[in-house]
Formats: sequence, structure tokens, C-alpha cells
Amino acid sequence: MTAAHDQDHDHDHDHHHGHDRDHDHDENTHWGVLAGLWHKVGHVVTPHSHDTADKVDQALESSREGIRALWVSLAVLGSTALLQALVVVLSGSVALLGDTLHNLADALTAVPLGIAFVLGRRAATRRYTYGYGRAEDLAGIVIVGFIAASSALAGFEAVRRLLHPQQVSHLPYVAGAAVIGFAGNELVARYRIIVGRRIGSAALVADGLHARTDGFTSLAVLVGAAGVAIGWHWADPVVGLLITVAILFVLKDAGREVYRRLMDAVDPAMVDQVEATLRSTPQVLDVGQVRVRWIGHQLHAECEITVADTATVSDAHQIAHDAEHRLAHAVPRLTTATVHTEPDSIDRHDHHSVVTARR
Repeated sequence: MTAAHDQDHDHDHDHHHGHDRDHDHDENTHWGVLAGLWHKVGHVVTPHSHDTADKVDQALESSREGIRALWVSLAVLGSTALLQALVVVLSGSVALLGDTLHNLADALTAVPLGIAFVLGRRAATRRYTYGYGRAEDLAGIVIVGFIAASSALAGFEAVRRLLHPQQVSHLPYVAGAAVIGFAGNELVARYRIIVGRRIGSAALVADGLHARTDGFTSLAVLVGAAGVAIGWHWADPVVGLLITVAILFVLKDAGREVYRRLMDAVDPAMVDQVEATLRSTPQVLDVGQVRVRWIGHQLHAECEITVADTATVSDAHQIAHDAEHRLAHAVPRLTTATVHTEPDSIDRHDHHSVVTARR
């Protein structure tokens, strides 16, 4: 087999990659003869695999679970805001009005995140070859913006009330509405964070943290109302300033989580798990570079393994397939893996230079 023939094969494979994925037993392989001794094989997880089909089903179920969490959040926070609005009309409490607006804004964050989950379920295209999972991360930026706006509004209202104290009537109703606001936000926050961590959605976790900030704001209204009841008119704005500081800490945590996701950061323990799984695969002599990235709430991995240089193309392919199979079982939410094999030979790096020269 000649090098020219190998280049033609590589060219044809690249152009027919989409066609190959439609066949149950076809594998995405890219190979060429190097110095007449070695075949380089890459194996990509595709929907023909039973394990990968399960992963795809799990990914779709994750999207459905995320959308369900958003609908529940919208219903709970919408009802909470409606009840608080009725008390605002009765009492004239500006603090409660701010809390009501916070809850309404938090409920509305479900809109961009819901759109992101729907977009994330769309199939990959020739332009968006990794699909639309990144829409979740973009929604995370919007949610962080909502948290920042909430902290700014809370701080502004606290300063304004400190400079211009206002009388509040019907304090028991205000206190009750504050408790309802806190309970609604905390329930939604816990639900979003639990679901977000279970399905691996950083944006949904950030949205849960946002709901928690609004719960803190509700507590500020409660404490402020208690202070006003005993004659401490400064209590409400001072507590409001303290809560603003707490919101800023939550903003920092949410922003850091979304930033890490956008920068393709993963838990180093996950990389260790991938490497350990590859090393435990029979006939894998060594593990090279391992890359793992989140796209939305789905994991994608690109790995290099070393096998014996006497292995045939079929042997190398089977080893890569076995490695992918083990990764699919060992790493939760892993939906795509590309395993590339390298020969266990001294001139391995020279092979890379040959490929580079050909390109």
C-alpha cells in the first residue's frame, strides 16, 4: 500500500464521514502507512454503539429534566411574586416592592435558559459541528448579568432607604410576604441546583444561586420589618446593605462557575478517571494527551493511547473501540469520545513530523 493511496483514502474518508455514520458497523477511522511500518487509527464514538445510544438518550432526558425544572421554577416564583404584589398594594412597602421585582426577574431568567435547553437538543450541522450545547453557557452569562443587576438594585434601594426612611404599614402582612418570598426562592434554588448538578448544567446551577440571592433579599425585608416594628427605622436599609454584600459573594461564585465552563475547565479528578480507565484497557501500553470538555451539560473527550507497533489496523481499531466502551461506562454524561492510537516505537515523534510534512 503506498503513501499516495493512503492520502486518497484519508481524503475520501473526510468527505464521506457523514455517510459512514449512517451505517451500523462502519467506524470513523483515519489511517495511513508511515515508513511502511505503522497504521494510525482514530476511533470516534458514533450512534451505532449501544452504549453511545444510551448516552444520547440520557442527554435528551437531561434536557427534558432541565426544562421541567425551569417550568416548575417559573410557576413557583410567579405565584410568589403575585402574592407579594398584592401585599405591596396593601402596605405600600417599597422594600417588598423591590423583593417582588427581584422574584419576577428571577422567574424570567427561566426564559433564556429554557431557550438554551431547547436549542441544545438540536442536531449538529456542518457549521455547528459540536451542536448547540454552548447555548447553555451563553444563557449562564445572561443569568450572571441578572445576579449583578439584582445586587446593584438591592444596594441602590438600601442606600436610598437609609437616606430617605419611609413608613411601612401592615407590618405583619409584609413579614408574611417576606417569609413566602424566602421560602419560594429557597425551594426553587435547591431544586435548580440539585437538577443542575445532576445533569451537569452550570447555567442551571447559576440560576439556582440567583434564586438564593433573591431569598436573601426576602430575609432582609423580614428583618427590616421587624426592626421597623420596634422603632429601628434604620434596620431595613442597613440589613439591605449587608445582603447586598452577600449577593456579591454569590455573584462571584456563579461568575466563576460560568467562566470555567466557557474556558473548557473540568474537574481534574475527571481527567484522572479518564486516564485510569484508558490505562486499564487491555493492550494499552501508555496514555498520551487527554482533553475533556463540557458542551452544555454533555461531556466530550479526545484521548491518545499507545499500543504495540506490531498491531495491525484491525487490532488497533479494536483496542480503541474497547477503550471507548470502557470510557462510556466509567465517565458519567460522556456522550462523545475520540480515541487516537500511537505506535510504541522510538521514532514515534518522527511519524508526526512525516504527517505534518505531508499536510
